[in-house]
Amino acid sequence: MKKVFASDFDGTLYFYKAEDDRKLPAENVEKIREYQKAGHLFGLCTGRQVGGLTPFITGFVEPDFYITSSGANIVDKDLKEIRKRGVDPEVAQEILDKYGIENYRFTLDVEGDICVFAPMDYPGKYYVVKSVADCPKGLIHQVSIHTESLDEAERMAAEINEIWGDSVNAFQNVIEIDIAPKGCSKGKGVEFLREYMRETYGEIKLYGIGDSINDLPLLEASDISYTFPYAPEIVQKKATKVVETIVDALEDSMKDEV
Repeated sequence: MKKVFASDFDGTLYFYKAEDDRKLPAENVEKIREYQKAGHLFGLCTGRQVGGLTPFITGFVEPDFYITSSGANIVDKDLKEIRKRGVDPEVAQEILDKYGIENYRFTLDVEGDICVFAPMDYPGKYYVVKSVADCPKGLIHQVSIHTESLDEAERMAAEINEIWGDSVNAFQNVIEIDIAPKGCSKGKGVEFLREYMRETYGEIKLYGIGDSINDLPLLEASDISYTFPYAPEIVQKKATKVVETIVDALEDSMKDEV
């Protein structure tokens, strides 16, 4: 049975508010390499776009798979397509119009590339656009909104699901809102990946880790799941185990008898 470890990114593996040398802790990188060297698979399962990951992990972590934009864009280690889903462009524009690009910071994932509505300080490639129609051609995998508070994010996510729930799923990610195509989630992403990998590896034992509300589908879809003491209480209750760091979770997975 093949061990497959799916990890959230922000707040789990990468800490963007930390000092530079602690954003991607060296011990995390070392343990991931050890995990893969032992013959297990490690990948990312995140609300970020592919283009929101590669500038920060290249040369450090080489995932065996990427589940990005809440499961709407799944690619292999070479960034080749496994599954792609898109938000209806008309719905995406309606959401932009309702909340206003002048009021909130919106980000669109278009075929793994980042589209924003104002220049930003970012080390990777991105496009500045004026509307959905101004974006590069391709699927809009996700629309993300940066809010100012947990309460605002919770309220807006619920409102988006109520208004556009036939077309999209909105997930609260701390103070961010990730809006993916209907039927997409981190959980659906790992479920699809499990079936996809069975053709190559046979039976899969899936391990998942995350720190926020939007990770609940990932934790629920995993055979063994992990979170942290700083995660919301509901996330801790859903996880199989609460650990201090991802290093502890990877070590636990390696020791697990299958």
